[in-house]
Amino acid sequence: MADKAVVLLSGGMDSAVAAARARALGRSLVSLTFDYGQSHREELRRARVQARLLGVERAVSLRLPLGRVASGALLEPSRIGTRGPRPGRPATYVNFRNGIFLAAAAALAESVGAREVWGGWCRTDHAGYPDCTPAFFRAFERAVRAGTWDGRRGRPFRVVAPLAGMDKAASVRLGLRLGVDFGRTWTCYRPASRSGGAGEPCGACDACRLRAEGFRRAGVADPLRP
Repeated sequence: MADKAVVLLSGGMDSAVAAARARALGRSLVSLTFDYGQSHREELRRARVQARLLGVERAVSLRLPLGRVASGALLEPSRIGTRGPRPGRPATYVNFRNGIFLAAAAALAESVGAREVWGGWCRTDHAGYPDCTPAFFRAFERAVRAGTWDGRRGRPFRVVAPLAGMDKAASVRLGLRLGVDFGRTWTCYRPASRSGGAGEPCGACDACRLRAEGFRRAGVADPLRP
């Protein structure tokens, strides 16, 4: 029987690559997606598509209105592209967002018998997002072991970040080897609406620029930007 893993699936390219890597290593996947009050709905739709493409065993969507307890440009569309409130802190930082997400993922993991939580955190996240760093993940693992019955019984728990040492180009190359359909992922923070209710990437936000640079350096065309 395959080991089970919870994957944080946002609809973005990195989370899709991380999930595909877990599947390639023989994990049975349970996906967890958050409707946290983000500035648009496109990534939620793409997360559902990726869950289907990846053949997840169970897809869980959790409504979690972070705007009631946290702030950040991802919750306030008008602030996308602005400077953070402090030097070195990106405007897109949402207070302890990934810590909150991981807490919910750890609860789901214990309830379904999974020993791992996988996510698409990559090297570019380390500087601006303290809750996306290897040091934080190791500390979180210790907290889960101390705060769950599985931990009390000595059952291991891991946060797995397969892209932690990679830039966007390396993530693109890995995703292509794993068969990720990048044309059905989403990255943009502020999509422009078009007829039919779908969105298209703005091409100018930080997320779009990082994605474009990743595909350029990987030497392949981005299917979202033909």
